[in-house]
Amino acid sequence: MALKGHSPLESTLRKQGFRFLAGVDEVGRGPLAGPVVAAACLIPAGVQLHGVQDSKKLTPEQRKKLFWHIISNTLTGVGVVHEQEIDRINILQASLLAMRLAVLALSTTPDVLLIDGPFKINLPLEQLPVIGGDAKLVSVGAASIVAKVTRDEMMDAYDLEYPHYGFRFHKGYPTEAHFAALDQHGPCPIHRMTFGPLHRFRPLVQHE
Repeated sequence: MALKGHSPLESTLRKQGFRFLAGVDEVGRGPLAGPVVAAACLIPAGVQLHGVQDSKKLTPEQRKKLFWHIISNTLTGVGVVHEQEIDRINILQASLLAMRLAVLALSTTPDVLLIDGPFKINLPLEQLPVIGGDAKLVSVGAASIVAKVTRDEMMDAYDLEYPHYGFRFHKGYPTEAHFAALDQHGPCPIHRMTFGPLHRFRPLVQHE
C-alpha cells in the first residue's frame, strides 16, 4: 500500500520543531557486481508525495515516474561507493559511507535523519534509524526510489560496457544467468571480488 503524505512519525517530528527531515536509504548490498548507491530525500513542508512506497514493491515504470516527481519536488542527494571500495572496507561500511555521502550532497543541512535499517551514520546530526523505514516513512520510501532508479540506470550502462553478463536484466544480483556468465567469462572489473561466489576467481596467495 502506498504511503500518503507524511507518516505519523514524520508529522510528529515536524510538530516538535524539526523542519528539515531527510529520509535516507541505500540499494545494492546484495549484488555480486556494481556499486552500492544511497539517496537522501528532504521533503519541503507542504509537499505531498502520493504513491511513494518501498521501491521493491513498485514496477520499474512506476519507480521511474515517481523518481522524476520526487527529484522535481524535493531536495535529493545521492552517494555512490564502487566495487573497489566495497572490497576494501566491506559492504556494510560501504553502505553506511554511501548514505553519508548522500546526506552530504544535500543542498540544505537536515535537522534529523530518518535512516532505513538499524544503523546510524558518521555525521553529527540527530538520527533515527527505523527498521523497514522504506515501507513506513514517506521520506525514506522516496529515498529508496531515487537510489534504486539511479543504481539500475548505472547497471544498464555497465551492460553496454560488459555485454556478456546480462547486467541490464539482473542488475548484478546472483541469478542463474549471472552465475552462468561468470562460469563462461570469469569476473569483469566491476565484480566484488570479496563476495563468496567470486572467491574461486581470486588468485591463490603464495606463502613462502
